[in-house]
Amino acid sequence: MFAMTPMGNKQKKISLGEKLLQLNWSLVLLVTAVASIGFAMLYSAAHGSTEPWMNAQIKRFALGLVGMLVLGLIDLRYYMRFAYAFYAVAFVLLVYVEFLGEIGMGAQRWINLGFMQLQPSEMMKVALVLSLARYFHGVDWEAVGKPWVLIPPTLLAVAPAGLVMKQPDLGTAVTLMIVGGAMFFAAGVRWWKFAIIIAAGVVGAYFAWNSGLLHDYQKARILTFLDPESDVRGAGYHIIQSKIALGSGGVWGKGFLQGTQSHLDFLPERQTDFIFTMFAEEWGLVGGVVLLSLYSMLVLYGVVIALRCRSQFGKMMAFGLSFNLFTYFFINTAMVMGLIPVVGVPLPLISYGGTAMMTVLAGFGLMMSAYVHRDAKIGRTGREEN
Repeated sequence: MFAMTPMGNKQKKISLGEKLLQLNWSLVLLVTAVASIGFAMLYSAAHGSTEPWMNAQIKRFALGLVGMLVLGLIDLRYYMRFAYAFYAVAFVLLVYVEFLGEIGMGAQRWINLGFMQLQPSEMMKVALVLSLARYFHGVDWEAVGKPWVLIPPTLLAVAPAGLVMKQPDLGTAVTLMIVGGAMFFAAGVRWWKFAIIIAAGVVGAYFAWNSGLLHDYQKARILTFLDPESDVRGAGYHIIQSKIALGSGGVWGKGFLQGTQSHLDFLPERQTDFIFTMFAEEWGLVGGVVLLSLYSMLVLYGVVIALRCRSQFGKMMAFGLSFNLFTYFFINTAMVMGLIPVVGVPLPLISYGGTAMMTVLAGFGLMMSAYVHRDAKIGRTGREEN
């Protein structure tokens, strides 16, 4: 998908002032606009109060926004050099969670840092994109066609997905595999290999269902997706209430703070997984379309940045991060609409949560670095190439 570009003369160094001017400030404004919608919805979720969610989310966003700008100023070559190190740290944290992580809502997926709950699986989404971008940097079309060349990147994707699956966190595990697959596609992997992987996935899903690998609640989610009315007061309750809230919003919505399903506590997890449902109930179909359009613009920014990058690493990284954002909001909105089974995937920049907010903003910071250093020519080791 992304062809290698020829190398020319040594690139002129960019000063800090020039980098600040080259930061994509329209992207910063768009990110802030989406986050502001999230602040308003968290205020509504708390029945018109800034506590316990809105104030904490604003503080996290302010801190993350500064971090995003700093990441955008750092030379793209540094991310190339330390991509594997970041992946190793995220992987070690996933292993740590497996044995000593905090348990919440039936899953063991957090590390208690005192001031926040760190979720390493969210960090791994960014780490996987960076590591795969580094691996495929400089790998030409012919080399990608060799099966043994794809063994290391396959392990990079499968290993963390397996650990996340054990937490258990089916939604994040599936997201990791989807994002990894998109990176393989961008690198030029042939279609027939994807067909083999999909076939293997179907066989694996059959084995997982019949071998006890899937937990009972995960099976219930899938069965409920197929027939929500089969357990109205049990496993089907959440998605049925979500559909009622979506439908009751109509075209224009009931108005800010006027949602009945959410404010009468019929809607579950309205500050996290089902926050889009609450938004659609209050702002209707029009509001939902506007929000999805804003997300689409953010993804488009990432794709355009990828196309403008000279280096293969920059192209792959920007594409992978933009696709990761797409999987976030697509899976969340499709889930609450009943189009796919319910899985624990937050709505980026809007759902309450520290790690998800920070990793999404870090992803935008990396994309801005790719934009600022779009003309950088990077060698195979991450150093400047003449």
